[in-house]
Amino acid sequence: MDQKTPALHAPYFDRTALRQELTGRFTRHQGTDTALRGMLLERMKGLCQDAREQASANLHADGNGRRCAEGLALFQDELIELIYDFAVTHVYRATNPTSAERMAVVATGGYGRGLLAPGSDIDLLFLLPYKQTPWSESVVEYVLYMLWDLGFKVGHATRSVDQCVKYAKTDMTIRTSLLDARLIFGDRELFESLENSFSRYVVQGTAREFIEAKMAERDQRHQRSGASRYRVEPNIKDGKGGMRDLHTLHWLAKYVQCGTPTGGAITSGIFTSEEVHTYFKCEDFHWTIRCHLHFLTGKATERLSFDVQPILAEKLGYTDHAGLRAVERFMKHYFLVAKDVGALTGILCSALEIAQLKTVPVLTRLLQPQSWRARRQLRATTEFRIDNGRLNVADAQVFSRDPVNLIRFFAIAEEHELFFHPDAVRLLRRSRRLIDDKLRDDREANRLFLDLLCAKVSPEATLRRMNETGVLGWFIPDFQRVVSMMQFNMYHHYTVDEHLIHTVGVLSRIERGQEHEAHPLASRLIGTIENRQVLYVATFLHDIGKGREEDHSQVGAAIAAELAPRFGLSPADVDTVVWLIEEHLTMSIYAQSRDIADAKTIRDFANIVKTPERLKLLLCLTVADIRAVGPGTWNAWKGQLLRTLYEQTYPVLTADHTPEPTAKRIDDAQVTLREQATNADAEALENFIASQYPDYWLKTDIDQQLNHLELVTRAAAEGQAIATSFETDAFTGVTELSVLAPNHPRLLVLFAGACSAANADIFSAYISTTRDGMALDTFLLERSFDERDDEQRRAQRITDTIERLMRGEDRLEDVLARVRDRRTKQHAFSLTPTVSIDNTISDQFTVIEVSGLDRLGLLYELTDALSELNLDIGSAHVTTFGERAVDVFYVTDLTNKKVTDAARHARIRDALIEVLDDTPHAESAVG
Repeated sequence: MDQKTPALHAPYFDRTALRQELTGRFTRHQGTDTALRGMLLERMKGLCQDAREQASANLHADGNGRRCAEGLALFQDELIELIYDFAVTHVYRATNPTSAERMAVVATGGYGRGLLAPGSDIDLLFLLPYKQTPWSESVVEYVLYMLWDLGFKVGHATRSVDQCVKYAKTDMTIRTSLLDARLIFGDRELFESLENSFSRYVVQGTAREFIEAKMAERDQRHQRSGASRYRVEPNIKDGKGGMRDLHTLHWLAKYVQCGTPTGGAITSGIFTSEEVHTYFKCEDFHWTIRCHLHFLTGKATERLSFDVQPILAEKLGYTDHAGLRAVERFMKHYFLVAKDVGALTGILCSALEIAQLKTVPVLTRLLQPQSWRARRQLRATTEFRIDNGRLNVADAQVFSRDPVNLIRFFAIAEEHELFFHPDAVRLLRRSRRLIDDKLRDDREANRLFLDLLCAKVSPEATLRRMNETGVLGWFIPDFQRVVSMMQFNMYHHYTVDEHLIHTVGVLSRIERGQEHEAHPLASRLIGTIENRQVLYVATFLHDIGKGREEDHSQVGAAIAAELAPRFGLSPADVDTVVWLIEEHLTMSIYAQSRDIADAKTIRDFANIVKTPERLKLLLCLTVADIRAVGPGTWNAWKGQLLRTLYEQTYPVLTADHTPEPTAKRIDDAQVTLREQATNADAEALENFIASQYPDYWLKTDIDQQLNHLELVTRAAAEGQAIATSFETDAFTGVTELSVLAPNHPRLLVLFAGACSAANADIFSAYISTTRDGMALDTFLLERSFDERDDEQRRAQRITDTIERLMRGEDRLEDVLARVRDRRTKQHAFSLTPTVSIDNTISDQFTVIEVSGLDRLGLLYELTDALSELNLDIGSAHVTTFGERAVDVFYVTDLTNKKVTDAARHARIRDALIEVLDDTPHAESAVG
C-alpha cells in the first residue's frame, strides 16, 4: 500500500556543524586509527542516546507511534549517512575514483518503508555497479562495524543490480525485501537501474507465484504464533491480525499493480477509500503499541504479555469503565483492530481469487453436479447469485428491500457451503445498521438464525463469519458487548466472543462423532438428547453475561430468558436453557473440587441436577466449555472425573434407584477384589482386606485396590516399612503414585514438598489409614511426558525423594532449597485470597476451600500449615484456573471428628490466609 506522506521531523542533529566537528577531531587524531575510531564511536553513541530519548519523549507527548517510527527511521538515515561520509572523506578517501567505485546505500524491508520501531533490525543493501572492489569492501565493513558496535542489529547485503535480480527470482524473502527498497543516499542512477530491472525482470508476470508464496507464509506464521487472532497474549507482529498481516496486504496490493519498489499500490479495483482509511488506522494503532512496547521492555518484544498489558493500558490512557478494567478495555480495542485487519485480508484474498491471481479454495459440494442446479435455483428463487464460485447479491438494495436477507444470506451460504464474494461482504458491513428491533423480533429471521446455530455442517464457521461482518452483534446486542472482550487472566486463552463461538464448534464436532476418542461419554450421550436446540442455545449464550459487575452466570441466564423465546423455544425449553447457563460451572466444580467418592457429594449434585436429561445436557456443555477455553486446558483426567461424576449421579436420578446399604457395598467391593486378585497369595490377600477400614472400600476403586495389594504384599515380602509404587496412563494424562509408610500427619506435607521439588502438579490426594497403623495414600499427578519411559523416570525420581525423606536421609527444606524456582507470569496479577470452611458438604469431614494466586510449592505450604494446626487431611483436590489456585481439603481433627469450634475456624482461616498472602513475586519482565 502507498505510504502516507511522512510527517515532518526536525533533524536529530545539525549535519553541517557535526561534519565540521568530526573533521576537526579527525585532524587531531590523524595517524592513530584506534583513537580515531573510539572518538567517532563515543560521539555516535551520544547521538543515538539523545535520539532515542527524544523519540520516547515525543511518543509519550503525542501518542503517535507512526510519527515515532518515521522519526527513528529518519535518524537512522542521517546516522548511516554521517558514518559513511566520515569513512569515504577521512578513512578510505578515493583520490582517483573509477566508475566501479560508486555505491548506493539502500534501505530494504521494513526500514525501506521509512518506519522503524525502537528495537527493529536495520536492513541495508549496499548496491554496486559491478563486482565489489577493495575500496567498497572497506567502506561497507567500516559502516557495518560501526553500526554493530553501536548496538544495532543489521541485516545486510552487498550486491550489484544483476545479482539482486538473480537472487530475487529464486528467493521470495529477498524479493519481498526489495519490494520496499528505498534509496537512503548515494548513486541515484544506480538505484533507478535496480528499480527498473526489478519491475521488468522479477515482478512482471509473477503475481500469482508471489501471492501464493506470501499466503502460505502467512498461514505458517499464524500456526506458529497461534491460529486465532483472539489469543489473549497476542504477538503484535506475527500473530493473526497483527502488523505482519498488514505488511502482507501492502506487499500483495503493491505486487498486483506491478509497481516498482517505490511505486503506487492502491487502486479502486482492490480497496475502497474507506478500507484504505481502515488500513492506515489499524497500522497507526499497531505502530503506537509496538513503539511503546519496545521502549517499555528495552528490547524488540513483540508479544503483549500479561505483565506489560496493564502498563501499556495506563500509558495509552485507558481507564476502568462499565464493569471492564482499563487493561481489558485496551485489549478489547486491540482485538477490534485485529478483527478489522482480518476483514481487509478476506476482501483482498477474494479480490485476488476473482482476478484469478490466487487459487480459489474449493468446497466439495461445488464439484458435484447438483451445484449447477443450485446456481439456477438461487438465481430463480432468491436475491442472491453465485459469482466466480462465491455467494453474491443481485444488487445493492438486497438488504434494504428485505432486512431478513441479512440473516438469509448466511443461511444460503451454509446450505450450499459457499464462500463470500467481497462485494457482498462490503454490503453486509455497510448494511448491518439496518438491523433494528423489528428485525430482531422477526419470526423468520430468528428461525433462520436458530437453524444456523444448530446446523449440522459448520455452525462455528458461520457464526464466526456473522461476527466478523458485524451482523451477529447487531442481531444480538448482548453478544456485541462481549465482542473482542478479553478477560485479564491466565486461564482464558481467547476473547469472550471467540470462546462462545469456539464452544459451539467443539459441541458440533462431538455431535458429528469427530471427538469420540477424547470424549467417549459425551459423544454417546449427545445423540440421545431430547432437544438439541436447547443445548446449542445454552452453549452459545453460556458466557454472554461476562464483563458485568454481577455474576456472569446469573446475568447470562437473564439474557437467555429474553433471547430464547425470541429464537422460538418453548417455555419449558427456555427454562432448561436458563438453568444450564446458571449451572454451567457446577459440574466442573463438583468433579474437580469435591470428593466424588463421598456419597454426600453425589447426593448434593443430584439435588441440583434433578433429572437425567439435565445431567446429560450439563455434561455435554461442560465438556465443550472446558475444551474451548484454550490449548492445554482440557486433559483426560478432567474427562475421567466428569465421567465418574456422571456415572455415579445417573443412578440416583432414575426412578428405580434405591440406595444400596453401606454394608453390602463394602461386601461387594471385597468380593470383587478376591475375584480379580487371582495371582495374589491367599493369606496376603485376606490380611490386606482385614487391615482396611470400612471407608477404604467406599472410596477406592478396584484398580487402586489391586495396586495397593501388590504394594503392601511386596513391602511385607521385602521387610520394608516404607514402599512406593507408580502407574502412568496416557489416556487420562495422569501418573498415580502410591505410598505405604507408618502413619503420621505430615506425610502429605512431605509428598507435596517432593512434588514441588520436581515441578510436578498434583491433581488429587487420597489418604487412607490401615488398622495396623500404616498410611496407604494415593496421589494423582499431571503427566509431563508423552513417552512412557520418560514419565516413569520422573515418577521414580519423585518416589526416591519421598523414600529418602521418610527415612530421614534427606531434609525437605534442603530438597526445596536445591530447586531453582521456575519463573512465572503470576506477578502480573493480584488476587484477594479467600478461605471457606464448611461442615455441610460432607457427612464425615470439614471441607476447607482456599483460593489465591498459584505458585510453585503452594500445596506444600498449605498442607504444612494444616499439619501445624493438628488437622488430618482425608483427601485433597487441587485445581488451577490460570494464575488462580483452588485447593480443597477434606479434614478432621486428631480425634477423627469434624472441626466445629468457631474460634478454631478463625485460627485456621488466619493461618491459611497468611500462606496465600506470602506470594513471592517473580522479577518483572519489564524491570
